[in-house]
Amino acid sequence: MIHGPSLAIGAGISAVVLVIVFLSFDGINNEPELVMQPTPTVQPEGPAKVTMETFLSNGSPILGDSNAPVTLVEFGDYQCHFCNVFFHSTEGDILKNYIETGKVRMIFKDYNIIGPDSINASHGAHCANDQNMFWEYHDILYNNWTGENNGWASSENLLRFAQEIGLDVDKWSECMINGEHSQTIVASNDDARALELTGTPAFFVIGPDGKVTRLFGAQPYDTFQRVFETELEKRS
Repeated sequence: MIHGPSLAIGAGISAVVLVIVFLSFDGINNEPELVMQPTPTVQPEGPAKVTMETFLSNGSPILGDSNAPVTLVEFGDYQCHFCNVFFHSTEGDILKNYIETGKVRMIFKDYNIIGPDSINASHGAHCANDQNMFWEYHDILYNNWTGENNGWASSENLLRFAQEIGLDVDKWSECMINGEHSQTIVASNDDARALELTGTPAFFVIGPDGKVTRLFGAQPYDTFQRVFETELEKRS
């Protein structure tokens, strides 16, 4: 289900004032669960440890009830074909049946693997978040998707999107120029590498007992529904 151009390619990508070098890495661990470890206070040597912070930090604001028993984390690239497929074919049903009903909360995290416009789009969403409009910007990006590396997410268009959703464009532009969320984007990509992700979209469903289920690619709604219902049954 992972689109070919949406695979991690180890590319160097530059943004407005941001330069990131992505490193290629090995394949996916197919085990259905991850083992949580306490969040370290000092970064240990060797491979990055996976903790709950790997899923919950360096991402979007929570969409839905912050106390929802189940958490859905998406790692995506705004230029990714199948991320766009998920947004248009599946996310709406998840919002209606699980997020708006308080059963599931959602977090979006950046994994920029396609091109420079991917980084700029991510930065645009984080700068919109400074005005409490992350998800509005997230949505307008996917609603204007037309392909990969074809210019739809150019700096000019990103500015137009900011205007269309009613942002203070002076503040938004200053945020973009200053690269105010560069470290958050870098850290989110580091989290994706710690999870050994090789493509987008990638999803993690965290249940009320802390169990983590991985779903790769633009899975159909029924797949998410089945995992959500299994986790919701664990509520006391």
